[in-house]
Parts: sequence; C-alpha cells; structure tokens
Amino acid sequence: MAPPDRPRLRVALLGSPNSGKTTLFNALTGLRAKTGNYPGVTVDRRQGIAATAGGPVEVIDLPGTYSLQAISEDEAVSVRMLRGEIAGEERPDGVVVVADATTLQRSLPLLAEALAFDLPTCLVLTMVDELKARGGEIDLFALQRELGVKVLGVVGHKGLGVADLRDLLADPAAWPRPAAPPPAETQARFEWADRILAAATRAQPEDSALTRRLDSILLHPVGGGLVFLAFVALFFQSIFSWAAPAMDLLDGAVGALADWLAGVLPPGWAASLLADGVVRGVGAVLVFLPQIALLFALIFFFEACGYMARAAFLMDRLMGWVGLEGRCFIALLSSYACAVPGILATRTIPSPRDRLATILVAPLATCSARLPVYALLITAFVPAEPLFGPFDLRGAVLFGLYLLGAASALAFAALFKRGLLRGAALPFYLELPPYRFPSLKAVLIQVWLRVWMFLRRAGTIILLASVALWALLHFPAAAPAAGAGPAEAARTQIEQSWAAGIGRALEPALAPMGWDWRIGVGLVGSIAAREVIVTTMAQVYAWEDPAAGDANQDADGFAAFLRRPDPVTGEPPLTRASAIALLVFFVYALQCISTIAVIRREAGSWRWALFAVAYQTGFAWLAAFLTFRLLA
Repeated sequence: MAPPDRPRLRVALLGSPNSGKTTLFNALTGLRAKTGNYPGVTVDRRQGIAATAGGPVEVIDLPGTYSLQAISEDEAVSVRMLRGEIAGEERPDGVVVVADATTLQRSLPLLAEALAFDLPTCLVLTMVDELKARGGEIDLFALQRELGVKVLGVVGHKGLGVADLRDLLADPAAWPRPAAPPPAETQARFEWADRILAAATRAQPEDSALTRRLDSILLHPVGGGLVFLAFVALFFQSIFSWAAPAMDLLDGAVGALADWLAGVLPPGWAASLLADGVVRGVGAVLVFLPQIALLFALIFFFEACGYMARAAFLMDRLMGWVGLEGRCFIALLSSYACAVPGILATRTIPSPRDRLATILVAPLATCSARLPVYALLITAFVPAEPLFGPFDLRGAVLFGLYLLGAASALAFAALFKRGLLRGAALPFYLELPPYRFPSLKAVLIQVWLRVWMFLRRAGTIILLASVALWALLHFPAAAPAAGAGPAEAARTQIEQSWAAGIGRALEPALAPMGWDWRIGVGLVGSIAAREVIVTTMAQVYAWEDPAAGDANQDADGFAAFLRRPDPVTGEPPLTRASAIALLVFFVYALQCISTIAVIRREAGSWRWALFAVAYQTGFAWLAAFLTFRLLA
C-alpha cells in the first residue's frame, strides 16, 4: 500500500477527561497514530491521519481539559495550540469539541471558550447510546440551531457516526459558525449553556442505577477502602496465577531455541554469543511478557470502566495528609506501569511544589520493569503455600512489595512537603464518570501498544545490554588449568573477565547484604533498565556452571537454579535472606537511566535528578542491609 499523501488540513480534538475523546481519536486514526512532545514543550501529543473523501487529514489529540483558563502545563498547551503560539506549529484548520452526551452541561462552557478562538468549530456528542439507555433525549437539530455550529452524535467504540465525522473533517472551512460569539465571562457562559440545554433537551437522563448502587459500596469511607485493598490483593495474585501457563510455554521455547542454535552452529564464540548472549539473555526477560501484558490489561480495564477515578477519590484524603492532592495520586498510579509516563502525568498538577514532590517520589511506585525481578526471586525463594481462598504466599509477598513502594512514596512525599517543598495545596476536583463496560478492542489495542514498547525495549536496550555483558564475561580470554573440564573452564573465564573486575570493585559495598561480585555486575547492568539484572544473572550464573543447563529446564527454570548449591562452594548463588534483601533494594533503588533523564527534564535541572538518585539509592542500601541482618 502506498503511503498517504501529505495532509493538507489539521484538525484538533478538544474535550474533557472521560469524554470519549481518545476512543474517537482511535476510531478516526486506527493504528496510524504516533506519540511525541509538542515542539519546545514537554507535554505529550498524539497525532494521526484520518482518511476522508477530500484526502488525509491530520488529527491532533489535545490534552484533556475542563477549561481553557489554564492552570496546568498541559491545559496551557491546548490554549497555545489554538492560538498558534507553539514554535513550528500552525493553528489548526478546525476544532472538534468532544462532549459526553450524558454530562453535556459540563462541556458546553468549554465549547464557548473554544469558539472564542475564532476557528471553524463543531461539536461531537459521544455516549449517545448510553444517553438513550438512561431515558435521556437531545434534539440534535435544535442544539445545532441554538449553537450555530455543526453537531454530530457518535458511538466511538462501535464506529457509529464516525463516517459522518470523516466527511465533516474534509472541509472545515465550510462548517457553520454562530451568528454571535458566546459570552466571555465565566458565570455568563454557564447561564448561556443552561439556556441552550433547556431549548434542546427533550428528556433528562436518569442517574445510572448501576453507578449509584456501586458507589454506595465503593465510595463508602470504610467499605470502599476495604474493597480497594481486596481488589489490589486479587490483582497481584492474578498476575502470578493467570500468567503462569503462558510463561512456562515461553520459558520452554527460549530454552529449546538456545539449545537448537548451540547444536547447529559450529562451536565457538559466535554460537555462544547467539545462544547464550542473545537468546538466553533476552529470553530471560521475555519470559515475563505474559505477566506484563496481564498487568497492563487489568490497569487499562479498570481505568476504562471508571474504577480508577474512584480509587483516586478514595486516596485524596490520604494524599491530603501527606500534603498532596488527588491529581498527584493519578500520576503515582500511572507510575505503576512505568515511572516515565507517571512523571509526565505530573504536568496536570498546577502547584509547582506538589509537582516536584510527586516527581521525586514517582520512581518508588513499583513499575512493570521491576516485575521480572520480583517474579524471579519470589518464585525462587518463596514457596507457593496457600493462605486463604485463591491467595497464596507468593501473591501476598508481591502485594507486600507493591504496598511497601506505595507507602514509602507517600512517606517521602510527606517528608518533602513538610521540609524542602513546603507550601499550600490548591483545590482539587475530579469527575467520577459512570461505570461503563469498556470496549474489548480498545483495551487490547492499548495493551498491544504497551507490549510492543516492551518488545522494542527488549530488542534494543536489553539486547545491547546482553551482548555487552557477554563481551564483558568472555574477555579477556583466560586459559583454564590443564585437565580442567567445561565447568571449571567456564568458571575460570568468568572469574578473570572484565565483568568480574567491575563486580569485585563493588563487592565491599555489597558484602553486608550477603551479595558477591556477581550481583554487583547485575546491579551495574540494571542501570540501563531494571529488568536487565535478570538477563545479567542468567548469563553470569548459567555460564558459571553449564553442567546445570539441563536442570534449568524444570518448572521453575532459572529460579530453581538460584536455589541450587554451587558444586565448588556448596552454597547457592543466593540465600533466602540475601534474595529478600535484593527485593527490598529494588523497591527503592533508582535503577533506570530513562527515569533519571525524565526527572532532569521535568524538574528543570540535574540537581533534582541527582538528588533523587542519591536519596533513593542510599535508602535502598540501608533498607537492604537491615533486611539481611534481620533475616540472616
């Protein structure tokens, strides 16, 4: 298929959070969308190409906003885009204001603000099927007549009305414009909106009975918190239980491919590099792909159905106790997928002090990159003993690690807000959308995009780290003792390698936690990305005793190997105490170059980025030391 012509028109989508704007954007652009930053501005942008009868049209998904009287950086970007004040960007040729038909009274004032920019503007009502199901009815023709702009109704996840919108996008200059602009003063705008709705509304939608019943439980001051804790516990238990069969299949496939390569290639460094450095190295992390996909699927599902907004509401009181507000919790919640988008999400926080405090603690939220490390060590050293119902000890330990990260983030935030970053909080408001069953297709698309990002990461950062580690382990070449077998020769090579030199330089700082130089090599590798330590440990320990290769193919894979006594020393690579200490270290340590770089960019200087590295790494060492001494 030939690439589409260069778009001659640009149209911006403007709407509040939970208005269905992203669903509509996906329906218009499909998988032809791309993400990036606005030129000269560190705010995410999504843009894509919509095919129309008049040719391709570039669609820009502006940040969600309730008002164009900007109080945060992402809201300011929407204003600057509509004014044409972003360097290298022209004003859009038209603006599509996206509004939830069931809460139209909250969106019409935003439409009034958009019309003040004197750009061709139309109104698209989403959720019209839900409006009808709840007994509501809006006369679209009357609404269009009263507003003086084109009005369309769509059901984005079903594609209803999307074709009509495509036709409309083809020629924004032909869109009708109101005879007189709406009033500019805030109170007058809301009165104008009420007047428009009174003329166009035939029947008001009833409150959602489902939402009312669920919120009576989920937002209860006591019961809501207990349900939230139960939900989180089940969430982490499912990550272990549901993903296990797929992980076993991947583990077997990786081992089989590595063995096949080792068998068909001539013995030598090339075979070792491909089989061990590439396949086993990258495969050690890819094995955890089912858990990561399940993590994202559950997060996106509960975001789309409306529960995550309730979780932020429940946490607002706790956030207020530490000196922050609900928007900060939403940023921290995003950090559980990855700290980078979590830190970027702080742009919605209007208070600079609150934003900086959230940036400094966001890496303490347990991101998906930690999951391979947690899963490996928990599988190796925590028995799958049943606790009660569907919960077992492994799921409980995983939940405990996530809870420890969350509690620590709040504790450090409280410390910063009462010291370095003291200041008053601004008012917080949050719309609680009705509960909706999300589109399975939309959830799968979001999961696939995250999985693809992980695969790209595995194909770049993790692959490069694996190859670099292989080289560090195999050079300089060491001559084994006369008569030495394969295991002794491999041990000699590793112990005299450059990697061993790096690890031994760190060993004095690692010995108090029961770690040797091999863990030091893994910690250095994990600076590129936390999950790289799994690749590093797999290479270091697997090559240390290649005779154990067949045993690595049991149900627990490499995890079982970590429990097995070394044939020379009689000690396993890790004890339970040293493994738990390593888990605690990874709760706190800032082992991610990407996160450090984003902190520097968002905080505005290296001073805060280095401060984050220093306090988190220092506390990680102290916490790991105390954990080891307690359990040893």
